[in-house]
Amino acid sequence: MENTEETCQIAELSSKQKKFLKGLGHSLTPVVAVGKDGLVEKIIKATHLELSRHELIKVKVGKSSPADRHETAATLSSATGSNLVQVIGKTILLFKKNPELEKEKRIRLP
Repeated sequence: MENTEETCQIAELSSKQKKFLKGLGHSLTPVVAVGKDGLVEKIIKATHLELSRHELIKVKVGKSSPADRHETAATLSSATGSNLVQVIGKTILLFKKNPELEKEKRIRLP
Protein backbone atom coordinates (compact mmCIF):
# COMPACT_ATOMS: atom_id res chain seq x y z
CA MET A 1 0.00 0.00 0.00
CA GLU A 2 1.11 3.57 -0.60
CA ASN A 3 0.13 4.52 2.94
CA THR A 4 2.93 7.06 3.51
CA GLU A 5 1.81 9.13 0.52
CA GLU A 6 -1.81 9.12 1.68
CA THR A 7 -1.14 10.14 5.27
CA CYS A 8 0.72 13.23 4.04
CA GLN A 9 -2.41 14.44 2.23
CA ILE A 10 -4.65 14.62 5.32
CA ALA A 11 -5.84 18.15 5.87
CA GLU A 12 -7.57 19.13 9.08
CA LEU A 13 -11.30 19.64 8.66
CA SER A 14 -12.84 22.89 9.80
CA SER A 15 -15.80 22.84 12.19
CA LYS A 16 -18.05 23.91 9.31
CA GLN A 17 -16.86 20.98 7.19
CA LYS A 18 -17.30 18.54 10.10
CA LYS A 19 -20.83 19.80 10.66
CA PHE A 20 -21.59 19.32 6.95
CA LEU A 21 -20.18 15.76 6.99
CA LYS A 22 -22.08 14.88 10.17
CA GLY A 23 -25.28 15.89 8.38
CA LEU A 24 -24.43 13.68 5.41
CA GLY A 25 -23.42 10.81 7.66
CA HIS A 26 -26.62 10.84 9.69
CA SER A 27 -28.55 8.69 7.21
CA LEU A 28 -25.68 6.27 6.47
CA THR A 29 -25.60 2.71 7.74
CA PRO A 30 -22.33 1.23 9.02
CA VAL A 31 -20.38 -0.57 6.27
CA VAL A 32 -17.57 -1.90 8.49
CA ALA A 33 -17.96 -3.64 11.86
CA VAL A 34 -15.28 -4.22 14.48
CA GLY A 35 -16.13 -7.48 16.25
CA LYS A 36 -14.78 -9.70 19.02
CA ASP A 37 -11.36 -9.97 17.33
CA GLY A 38 -10.84 -6.24 17.75
CA LEU A 39 -9.04 -4.06 15.26
CA VAL A 40 -7.28 -6.59 13.02
CA GLU A 41 -5.59 -6.03 9.64
CA LYS A 42 -8.62 -7.19 7.63
CA ILE A 43 -10.79 -4.52 9.32
CA ILE A 44 -8.27 -1.84 8.38
CA LYS A 45 -8.19 -3.10 4.78
CA ALA A 46 -12.01 -3.20 4.61
CA THR A 47 -12.19 0.35 5.97
CA HIS A 48 -9.64 1.53 3.40
CA LEU A 49 -11.61 -0.13 0.58
CA GLU A 50 -14.95 1.36 1.69
CA LEU A 51 -13.40 4.83 2.03
CA SER A 52 -12.13 4.60 -1.54
CA ARG A 53 -15.64 3.67 -2.70
CA HIS A 54 -17.70 6.12 -0.66
CA GLU A 55 -15.44 8.84 0.87
CA LEU A 56 -17.70 9.04 3.97
CA ILE A 57 -18.42 5.88 5.96
CA LYS A 58 -19.66 4.69 9.32
CA VAL A 59 -17.81 2.03 11.30
CA LYS A 60 -19.60 0.17 14.10
CA VAL A 61 -17.68 -1.06 17.13
CA GLY A 62 -19.55 -4.13 18.39
CA LYS A 63 -20.44 -4.81 22.02
CA SER A 64 -18.13 -7.84 22.05
CA SER A 65 -15.16 -5.86 20.75
CA PRO A 66 -12.29 -5.59 23.23
CA ALA A 67 -11.12 -2.36 21.58
CA ASP A 68 -11.97 1.06 23.02
CA ARG A 69 -14.08 3.08 20.59
CA HIS A 70 -11.90 6.21 20.75
CA GLU A 71 -8.66 4.23 20.34
CA THR A 72 -10.24 2.32 17.45
CA ALA A 73 -11.31 5.58 15.80
CA ALA A 74 -7.84 7.11 16.12
CA THR A 75 -6.10 3.96 14.88
CA LEU A 76 -8.43 3.52 11.89
CA SER A 77 -8.12 7.18 10.98
CA SER A 78 -4.34 7.15 10.97
CA ALA A 79 -4.02 3.70 9.35
CA THR A 80 -6.31 4.64 6.45
CA GLY A 81 -5.18 8.24 6.05
CA SER A 82 -8.69 9.53 6.73
CA ASN A 83 -10.21 12.26 8.86
CA LEU A 84 -12.06 11.33 12.01
CA VAL A 85 -15.30 13.29 11.79
CA GLN A 86 -17.19 11.99 14.80
CA VAL A 87 -17.53 9.27 17.43
CA ILE A 88 -21.07 8.82 18.75
CA GLY A 89 -21.69 5.86 21.01
CA LYS A 90 -20.09 2.88 19.29
CA THR A 91 -20.30 4.45 15.81
CA ILE A 92 -17.34 6.13 14.10
CA LEU A 93 -17.70 8.48 11.12
CA LEU A 94 -14.66 8.69 8.81
CA PHE A 95 -14.02 10.82 5.72
CA LYS A 96 -11.34 10.53 3.05
CA LYS A 97 -11.36 12.51 -0.17
CA ASN A 98 -10.98 10.36 -3.30
CA PRO A 99 -10.10 12.35 -6.43
CA GLU A 100 -10.39 9.20 -8.56
CA LEU A 101 -14.10 8.84 -7.80
CA GLU A 102 -16.60 9.94 -10.46
CA LYS A 103 -17.35 13.66 -10.16
CA GLU A 104 -21.04 13.07 -9.38
CA LYS A 105 -20.17 10.76 -6.47
CA ARG A 106 -17.57 13.00 -4.85
CA ILE A 107 -18.42 14.94 -1.72
CA ARG A 108 -17.88 18.68 -2.12
CA LEU A 109 -16.92 20.25 1.17
CA PRO A 110 -18.04 23.80 1.97
